[in-house]
Amino acid sequence: MDERAELDKHEQERRDFLSRLGSALACGAAAAATAGSVAPRASAASGEPDKPAIPGYDWTKHRYAFGVDATKCIGCLRCVEACKKENNVALDAHHFRTWVERYVYLEGEEKPRIDSQQDPVNIEASGSEREYRFANRYQDAVVEKAFFVPKLCNHCTHPACVQVCPTGATYKTEDGVVLIDHTYCIGCQYCVQACPYGARFFDERRNVTDKCTWCYHRITKGMQPACVEVCPVGARIFGDLNDKQSRISQFVQNNRVYVLRPETGNAPNVFYVGTDKDVN
Repeated sequence: MDERAELDKHEQERRDFLSRLGSALACGAAAAATAGSVAPRASAASGEPDKPAIPGYDWTKHRYAFGVDATKCIGCLRCVEACKKENNVALDAHHFRTWVERYVYLEGEEKPRIDSQQDPVNIEASGSEREYRFANRYQDAVVEKAFFVPKLCNHCTHPACVQVCPTGATYKTEDGVVLIDHTYCIGCQYCVQACPYGARFFDERRNVTDKCTWCYHRITKGMQPACVEVCPVGARIFGDLNDKQSRISQFVQNNRVYVLRPETGNAPNVFYVGTDKDVN
């Protein structure tokens, strides 16, 4: 057996063990989730969650949030492309950390028609699953109203995904970001099912779940998320709510913002303006 095969065998054995462990913990995790007491990964010495080793960064001094101005979004999908490249997301039309939905109200119809870059018609229009665009499918229709809505992980204050994770791979940091430690993820996909926003997906390449992290590796260095940086119209806003002069603080303060599906109790930290009641 060559070295690569041996490593693969050990990795599969590890995952098989963790999978059995996850199944055994599932019932207990579900009960603990009601009280929000599922323990994250912890160091043996302190019993506290392991913190990412980021030199010079104090995650207790920040409270991050994200804003989306749907009145500005033009559906160019540069954000989607930038996210994939920045975060090594599979270059196909089915795996996204962030995506954009188009809402179109046609004359005589009460409900909007909704599509995203994953729609087969849009894939065909792009000519490739590695390129993303919206097809001009309504050019012969009477459109009463239309707008684009960027979506991503909401990094909730009370995240259901953290509560159901049986191994603590999904955890919430003190600066408000929800992350996944892939060394602990067993690919059970409980978190995928628990997320009411469809923000998580299963990465078949690594057999783990994945999602938007607000480009944590960038923001902890004072940079912007990749999607925010490339947006040509400023439809995406990111910053620190602890800084009252930050763009996100001003965005929340100066607009009548709302969050998606507030009835779930997750308390999202992505704030929207410029949409309507049919967006959830």
